[in-house]
Amino acid sequence: MTKWTDHTARTSSGEVGWREVGLGEPLLFLHGLGGTRGSWNPQLAYFASGRRCIAWDMPGYGESTGEDPLTYERIASRVVELLDHLQIDRIDMVGLSFGGMHALHTALNHPERVGQLVLADTSPAFGMNGTRPEEWKAARLGAMDAGETPASIAAPVLDSIVASPLAPTVRDDLIAAFARIPVDGFRAAVECLPHNDIRDRLHEIESEALVIVGELDEETPVEYAQVLHDGLPDSTMVVMPGVGHLSPSEDPHAFNEHVAHFLNGDRS
Repeated sequence: MTKWTDHTARTSSGEVGWREVGLGEPLLFLHGLGGTRGSWNPQLAYFASGRRCIAWDMPGYGESTGEDPLTYERIASRVVELLDHLQIDRIDMVGLSFGGMHALHTALNHPERVGQLVLADTSPAFGMNGTRPEEWKAARLGAMDAGETPASIAAPVLDSIVASPLAPTVRDDLIAAFARIPVDGFRAAVECLPHNDIRDRLHEIESEALVIVGELDEETPVEYAQVLHDGLPDSTMVVMPGVGHLSPSEDPHAFNEHVAHFLNGDRS
């Protein structure tokens, strides 16, 4: 396997960091709230044989400078700035959880730049189960207020959202990716996330989409994925048995196979 390389570049909004490997049609990986570019190592290893794989650090995470305030519109604009820097006109996207929301907002705000979409363990709206934004934010920022850091909470948080123990190397990579999140970047992301609600705009997204969700995902459950699937004009839905919120990491082989079949046009 060709080893990936890590990059940092300056765009009009500041620094952006990403990991890249492979040649071919470009494929962008967008991590979740508790990740950075290192969250996608099993996918980069799998898809690099036929695709140009790019896994970024979202604004305020890893090597990427933040936004004040952080909004979905600004995140989508920063995606486009990275594509401009890389001279990529249009790209397929794989987004997990918060990253899936980034992909959706990019498709709405910059449809000409978005090809196929893979939306993993994500949601079209916050609070569909009645969760209140302030309570949700307090639960995630309380540890930061008490002096913890993303590095210190990484292991217990990751272990709490999977359905079964992760493979040791995958778990180590995810902990390392989580640890690269600055406290201020994490705070900004937690403040941003509850502002997501695009249920009444899903019909505007023309990209072919794969909606994939873990059967045992308690963060963004199957019911959320069903709303996405029902609202998108051209989507396929897959429920992965025995899997929780981190489907790309809990069962990388099955996840990668589902994504590959979709990207290759196999809708059976």
